[in-house]
Amino acid sequence: MKILIPDTIDLQLSADVEAVVYDIAREIPEEHRDAEVLVVWHNSGAWLEQAADQLPRLRLVQALASGADVVLRSGFAPDVRICSGRSLHDGPVAEHTLALILAVVRRLDRLRDAQRDHRWDEEFNEEQSASGTRAQFTLSGARVTIWGFGSIATTLAPVLRQLGADVRGIARSAGDRAGFPVHADADADAVLADTDILVSLLPATDSTADLFDSAVFAALPDGAAFVNVGRGATVDEAALVDALRSGHLRAAAIDVAKAEPLPSDDPLWSAPNLFITPHVAGNRPIGASALIDDNVARLAAGDALVNQVRPA
Repeated sequence: MKILIPDTIDLQLSADVEAVVYDIAREIPEEHRDAEVLVVWHNSGAWLEQAADQLPRLRLVQALASGADVVLRSGFAPDVRICSGRSLHDGPVAEHTLALILAVVRRLDRLRDAQRDHRWDEEFNEEQSASGTRAQFTLSGARVTIWGFGSIATTLAPVLRQLGADVRGIARSAGDRAGFPVHADADADAVLADTDILVSLLPATDSTADLFDSAVFAALPDGAAFVNVGRGATVDEAALVDALRSGHLRAAAIDVAKAEPLPSDDPLWSAPNLFITPHVAGNRPIGASALIDDNVARLAAGDALVNQVRPA
């Protein structure tokens, strides 16, 4: 079985296959267009659309990103199975999400600005220790809602709980996940009204497009914070900017945006109290080789695949 491996990651496959490394910036060489498996990591949408036309024997596209939304839009034949890299990024993304949550809670953006100005921020010191605002500057007792309660959330939530946060989730269906209460999407408004920090780990789908809009932000209490480490397509960015400018949102942090790289004139750059990182949360897939080996073996045996997001 021939497998095409991108040159953007070092993989060590143990499966008995013909592994061919390809350049994600160039067309697939004709002699390798008989491949049955395509692994993708950092491939552009245009490249994937071209690959969909060039690989007639393809049986599986294995994405290494936690979401396979770009692959799903690329026009691969209906009989080609598509699998995501779900779980490969649980640790790194949970770490980065925690860092952004702490950044908005402890207002590290404001402290960084003071450092840049060579200014000892006495006002900040007084504000974060005052009885009326003290609770805003700590995770102890904070009500944290994670919307999109999958494997990353189950890694992140216990750490937040250890720091004293009251953690709950929102997902398509209600239930208990990893010891945390998860509410259904239909009950989101009631959950949001009792939320201090809203965290999105949602993928980009038709149902999540612009989900975080003015109504969602308005449902949060005054002074709440918002963190997005899911996908930029899930946020109405104009509504986010408005919520920050009005002061309804105390602060926000995003690792993703609709346009990436974010244009230098985008309004997000100048939004008050917004912390931006350049989609770096999950750029270190852990266990990718093992996942590919497993799915190749399953494909050969005709078994169900791991993380399959589109059936054959």
